[in-house]
Amino acid sequence: MHVGVDSFVSSVTDPTDGRVISPAERMEHLLEEITLADQVGLYSFGIGEHHRSEYYDSAPSIILAAAASRTEQIRLGSAVKVLSADDPVRVFQEFATLDLISKGRVDLVVGRGSFTESFPLFGLDLHDYDSLFVEKLDLLLQIRDNVEVTWQGRHRPALNRQSIYPRPVQDPLPIWVGVGGSPESFVRAGLLGLPLMVAIIGGEPRQFAPLIDLYRRAGAEAGHAPEKLQVGLHVFGFVAESTQKAADTIYPGWHEMFTKVSRERGFAQPTRAQFDATSGPNGAFFMGDPATVAEKIKRISEQVGGVDRLSLQMTNPRLAHSDLLRGIELLGTEVAPLIATE
Repeated sequence: MHVGVDSFVSSVTDPTDGRVISPAERMEHLLEEITLADQVGLYSFGIGEHHRSEYYDSAPSIILAAAASRTEQIRLGSAVKVLSADDPVRVFQEFATLDLISKGRVDLVVGRGSFTESFPLFGLDLHDYDSLFVEKLDLLLQIRDNVEVTWQGRHRPALNRQSIYPRPVQDPLPIWVGVGGSPESFVRAGLLGLPLMVAIIGGEPRQFAPLIDLYRRAGAEAGHAPEKLQVGLHVFGFVAESTQKAADTIYPGWHEMFTKVSRERGFAQPTRAQFDATSGPNGAFFMGDPATVAEKIKRISEQVGGVDRLSLQMTNPRLAHSDLLRGIELLGTEVAPLIATE
């Protein structure tokens, strides 16, 4: 199993002095984090995409290109690219270019995203939430598999024998489908034979086992080889020297993030008891000392029938840069080797 990090590039208030880190300094910190992840042997680093004031990741391909110039081994990817709100031609061109810059180290994870700000921003109708993604994924795959494309759909002007460049180093460019909890999304990825990235935000990870099995069965029935049907997990998490230190370090920012989202969506306000339960052995939050986190990763992998890749999403608006660097170091030097021994 491969282990990596995902980031939404949250704005940060330094917990040591209450200073709001400027966007430019936050970007420099992010590039230091990705460079360290490469140095400590982590497999991947993903950048999300949001169009909100508290995140700086609205242009992930640009961030990843900057990271590619500073790294040598680590794979770089989207987490996720909101394909519904973008043009598949431009998405392919951007990530093919990024693949050239990185010399073949790119994974394109596409999805619909859990926030909807991109729809009004780019003049899209939320009623087309599903059809936009299905149609654009179809076009993206045709572009990946063919230099010259003839295509017609409902949401984008048709293409008639259009050649699309540049072509990436990797052939084919790896395209993953990011999913939440919709059975239809799991089946679609399986039928297409695309690797699956499951975003686990709440509940118990083992509850996803039937959906992952559905994905694998759909893929097998469509004639895809088992090795094509890779499964990744995108989860919240943090690693520190002790589980108590990890919890105390992460909780203030967790509370701030989820208070804002809960207020927007009409949910109950988050509590420390909820945080502790979510961080427990069966919860969705992978947090603790290296041995605890490694054991949880292995246990959850067994519960869902095997996992090829796991990415810890460490975004937190109250996390000091030094603490995040230490968490990345522990993940790479202590957690990943414990996973690799299995």
